Amino acid sequence: MIKAKNIHKSFGELEVLKGVDLDVKKGEIVSIVGPSGAGKTTLLQILGTLDKANSGEVLLNNVDFNSLNEKDLAAFRNNHIGFIFQFHQLLPEFTALENVMIPALIGLRDKKKTTEKAKEILAYLQLSDRMDHKPNELSGGEKQRIAVARALINDPEIILADEPSGSLDSKNRDELHKLLFDLRDKFGLTIIIVTHDKELAALSDRVIEMRDGKIYV
Repeated sequence: MIKAKNIHKSFGELEVLKGVDLDVKKGEIVSIVGPSGAGKTTLLQILGTLDKANSGEVLLNNVDFNSLNEKDLAAFRNNHIGFIFQFHQLLPEFTALENVMIPALIGLRDKKKTTEKAKEILAYLQLSDRMDHKPNELSGGEKQRIAVARALINDPEIILADEPSGSLDSKNRDELHKLLFDLRDKFGLTIIIVTHDKELAALSDRVIEMRDGKIYV
């Protein structure tokens, strides 16, 4: 599904990733754990095409990211990858429904069909009564489910989640964990999660530990 081969990444003289190899199968839920500064988020950003490695290869369904120019890379990311961030990253001036629709509209998808689909996803996530609310009118758990809905709008094959439950209380955290596994089962998603949450990691199909820019299995 997604493969990383000998990924190196430095910021100035600081070497963050030191030859990382990763192979994640379709439908797998993988948690990447490790101390702060281990390179987890940097690796996730490279897997999601949000950043580029200094050297190495990343392939999603045998498409080599290095073979794509910036425009094609942005389109590929929009069509194939969904993102869930720790602090939601919702745009405050837009409603929940509008926030969910944004990736599809960026991809120039039909607005009417996108609206219908966004409403269906919000209904599935039990948020139909919140779709006209703006982020400052939503609870933390509701905001994160809106972020999940946004990640799903373009039918991605892979979801990349960076500390998705890090800002939630224990009740909403547990609900989000269950939701991620339900989504995998319903939509056949592949999910890679960077987390410090030991309970979430323990639920995953596989746990990968990173330390000092390397993977230890």
